[in-house]
Amino acid sequence: MTTKRKPNVIVFFTDQQRWDTTGVHGNPLHLTPNFDRMATDGTNIHHSFTCQPVCGPARSCLQTGLYATTSGCFRNDIPLPEHLNTLADYFQEDGYQTGYIGKWHLADEDPVPIHKRGRYNYWLASNILEFTSDAYRTELYNNDNEIVRLPGYRVDALTDAAIRYIDANQSDPFFLFLSFLEPHHQNHIDDYPAPTGYREKYTGAWLPPDLATLGGTAPQHIGGYYGMVKRLDEALGRLLDSLKSLQLDQDTIILYTSDHGNHFKTRNGEYKRSGHDVSIRVPTAITGPGFHGGGKVQQLISLIDLPPTLLDAAGITVPEHMQGRSIMPLLQGAKVRNEANWPEEVFVQISESQVGRAVRTRKWKYGVIAPDVDGFTVPSSDSYDEAYLYDLDSDPYELTNLIGFDSHAETANVMRSRLLRRMTDVGEAIPTIKIAESKDGGQRRVTPQEALS
Repeated sequence: MTTKRKPNVIVFFTDQQRWDTTGVHGNPLHLTPNFDRMATDGTNIHHSFTCQPVCGPARSCLQTGLYATTSGCFRNDIPLPEHLNTLADYFQEDGYQTGYIGKWHLADEDPVPIHKRGRYNYWLASNILEFTSDAYRTELYNNDNEIVRLPGYRVDALTDAAIRYIDANQSDPFFLFLSFLEPHHQNHIDDYPAPTGYREKYTGAWLPPDLATLGGTAPQHIGGYYGMVKRLDEALGRLLDSLKSLQLDQDTIILYTSDHGNHFKTRNGEYKRSGHDVSIRVPTAITGPGFHGGGKVQQLISLIDLPPTLLDAAGITVPEHMQGRSIMPLLQGAKVRNEANWPEEVFVQISESQVGRAVRTRKWKYGVIAPDVDGFTVPSSDSYDEAYLYDLDSDPYELTNLIGFDSHAETANVMRSRLLRRMTDVGEAIPTIKIAESKDGGQRRVTPQEALS
């Protein structure tokens, strides 16, 4: 009698990638044929959202299954508390080899000391990859904190390292977290350095409605950004090919997702850290055992739901303290799906640029911001002001703010109640929310100047 092999698990994690860069979400530029095929043949998490649109906090949620206010990692440069278990701990306890390659952003120094690495067996990473490397100068640190310089464009360098890891560990089940920087901007030049020749392909290309209307830095940066996305998708194809050549493709779960989106300085003075879909909605697909032919999941899925999903899919007991839930019941037939009692909304915490909270259903987005509170120093507030309400059916790119209009007062009341309930569900104290000043009339379009305020 042979024992069924445990599935390998790979997380293909991009940084700052909008959901609408992908073909399955309507992008017409054919940037992501490999992701699109993965979503079509596997499971397409069609409505996927981060629970914190900042690099470090989002990563803390994905590593621990806890909201950022629960783990304490509510902003960048707060080390992940050592007493918290990570995905590496759970997979190792079940007999897996574990590896981390790329950007970590859950410590406060480079190189990252051993005790701040989340207990991954294999380490080839940098805490803030955008500071230790450049597009054609990839430098990371190995298990002994020695500098390792990898050849090639950074996406390719990390992918080559991942393929070497897979080849070396194919005899035992492994959990590999592959964390790219792209399509995040390169901080010191405030630009999106695509591979040579790629920026030119997409400069002046199609723009989503929010960028076409509000502008921001998109006319300057969209060519490089799209070029980065294209190279990431090519890297995904290479990774899938390597698994097929090693006859591991049928035994390996692959999750593709991102930490947050990119609004190109249209909603504040930088690229993310807002409650708008362009900051929080990300492309997510899963393939492999348990996910082949999963179709399009229509429920709203949060980043907080992905850790329990990976554990569940690998046959590992999901810890009760995790604050998300596995999506596996949503893939197991209509009866189980209907009994799953999936939430109708996702909850988002926002830090650094503001102390904000938002709740999103299929139709409505409602958000609040704490007045005169520094999002770098405190994780939450005891009082908030209503900031926005969007009808996502008629206004999917959130160009018409309905907050305060008498015509939508009842909707705001319902969404306010939903938000308060979700805040208390994750352990936050019940705050006061100042209702927006009443406005007469109907809808009014957001101007570019107002979008930045």
